[in-house]
Amino acid sequence: MTGKGEGPAIGIDLGTTYSCAAVWQHDRVEIIPNDQGNRTTPSYVAFTDTERLIGDAAKNQVAMNPVNTVFDAKRLIGRRFSDPCVQSDTKLWPFKIIPDTADKPSIVVSFKGTEKKFAAEEISSMVLTKMKEIAEAYLGSTIRNAVITVPAYFNDSQRQATRDAGLIAGLNVLRIIVEPTAAAIAYGLDKMSNIKGNKKNVLIFDLGGGTFDVSLLTIEESYFDVKATTGDTHLGGEDFDNRMVSHFVQEFKRKHNKDISGNPRALRRLRTACERAKRTLSSAAQTSIEIDAFFEGIDFQSTITRPNFEEMNMDLFRKCIELVENCLKDSNIVKSSVHDIVLVGGSTRIPKVQQLMQEFFNGKELCKSINQDEAVAYGAAVQAAILGGAKGNEKIQDLVLVDVTPLSLGVNTEGDVMSIVIPRNTTIPTKKERGYTTSYANQAFVCFEVFEGERARATDNNLLGKVGLHGIPPAPVGVPKFNVCFDIDANGILNVSAEDEGTSQKKKITITYDKGRLSKEEIERMIKEAEKYKFEDEQHRKKVEAKIALEKYAYNIRNSLNDKKISDMLYPAEKKEVEDAIEHSLEWLQRNQLAQANEFEDNMKELEGIWNPIIAEIYQSGTRGGWDSMKDHNASYTASTSGTTGAGPRIEEVD
Repeated sequence: MTGKGEGPAIGIDLGTTYSCAAVWQHDRVEIIPNDQGNRTTPSYVAFTDTERLIGDAAKNQVAMNPVNTVFDAKRLIGRRFSDPCVQSDTKLWPFKIIPDTADKPSIVVSFKGTEKKFAAEEISSMVLTKMKEIAEAYLGSTIRNAVITVPAYFNDSQRQATRDAGLIAGLNVLRIIVEPTAAAIAYGLDKMSNIKGNKKNVLIFDLGGGTFDVSLLTIEESYFDVKATTGDTHLGGEDFDNRMVSHFVQEFKRKHNKDISGNPRALRRLRTACERAKRTLSSAAQTSIEIDAFFEGIDFQSTITRPNFEEMNMDLFRKCIELVENCLKDSNIVKSSVHDIVLVGGSTRIPKVQQLMQEFFNGKELCKSINQDEAVAYGAAVQAAILGGAKGNEKIQDLVLVDVTPLSLGVNTEGDVMSIVIPRNTTIPTKKERGYTTSYANQAFVCFEVFEGERARATDNNLLGKVGLHGIPPAPVGVPKFNVCFDIDANGILNVSAEDEGTSQKKKITITYDKGRLSKEEIERMIKEAEKYKFEDEQHRKKVEAKIALEKYAYNIRNSLNDKKISDMLYPAEKKEVEDAIEHSLEWLQRNQLAQANEFEDNMKELEGIWNPIIAEIYQSGTRGGWDSMKDHNASYTASTSGTTGAGPRIEEVD
């Protein structure tokens, strides 16, 4: 794309199961289709002996290569390996997860015959690179700037890790925006005429493939004020699939006394069938699972009804409603004052989810007017346009977005007490300070451990990082005064500073989640590796294109030979040489599938060198004379092509 200029800023919904990109142009948002024409792209990355595949190509081969096809990277990003959620998921994934020295999960795959380890950020960066390439192909320009979405309940480390993934993908991340807020922007622009002059309380219910968020906003004109947000970063369509997979694993074991839980290929085929069945049950009362030669040659067939599916997931559905209730409590808005309930995310198509939501809101109609799969990318594109400098459009130029922090932030004080500096659901960006002192006499060093969470005991919450002050002058307990400042920017990323008022010593950190965040050196290494993979992918693409071009050219010539008009104008000796050259090229292709691009190109040139002069002469003259002149031509052609052995092709006399 070099030389085409820098394109507009885009919005990217980096989803657990599917991702979507959008751009603001021609005074509206356009969802960007991928190379398959699909408006969403699977968040899958596959590694084979010859290449790396991303998106549809990766998902299409997952049944054949389950242990080297990575998905759900979003469920790993910014987490520790020892996290119970990671431990639970590891048992269900076919690919291997191991801890590194900092307790970060590493994904282990075989790539080109070599074992490779990737961080979740790297896998996510590959998906982002694919989305970037899709946008570049659509817009015809280089894409540098993007707004990327994250679940509202992503903690600081997960947001930082997502930003790192964007950096590795070669993107300048203008803003990290939460998914429900992005969806609210999509809703707001869609309903602009209805909202004008009115104040509306809107609840965004976002149930996707791997995460669940619920946010309550007050929208007035172009002012979007998030009142409260809550959710679960480990609840979504994948969990419903997992329940179905477990159900059918047990059923197969009961029927055939065979356990497939240790067979990645069988589990992957079952998961694909369960995902398809789940979608079908949104519109049908029952559906069947049919998998030929499922395990050890045994065919598997079963039926699942909508009530079965609802029963096995009812606790998860009810958990969604509980979180909606918590969100309303945090916002101090009663449910009768909610004007619209907006459904976002593919899993909101499940009838039971819709039924429970409608019952909770006393029969109120749910808003389904915006596309559940595209709303988040839509809102991200609007925000990208504003931050990227799209001026002069009255639809978006006055849009103001006021977000909140999803979790309380504070420090660990004496007795393992969580001292909250910024309460949850505080409007961001924000800056708050709080004073502290020493715990014992003559204390020379004080360390402020920064936590996020709602538990009273600090260590029950999530440790984000530490900031320490050294060289404190000896003094009785409570005499030294320290000022701790928490500063959250518009991306929801936290900076913490601590100052000793007596010495004016000051220490400041951007929270780095010391056991989970990538270091600057690691990010730089991953950026270099991403460039290397990009080069390797480009080389592989060229090789495949050269191979296909040679194969196509050979078959095109063969088709020309089968055309009677052309065939009649060929001398038998020519025809024989061309046929031999075609056979030679096709046989060579069969034997050299892994050859380099230049080798395919060299074979192509050989074939062109034989065929092009012949076909050029035919098309220039339109005819090549009668059979008498052809005999003479054949004779001279034979003499000129027979070589030193004199063993040229036999010339057949024609009456």
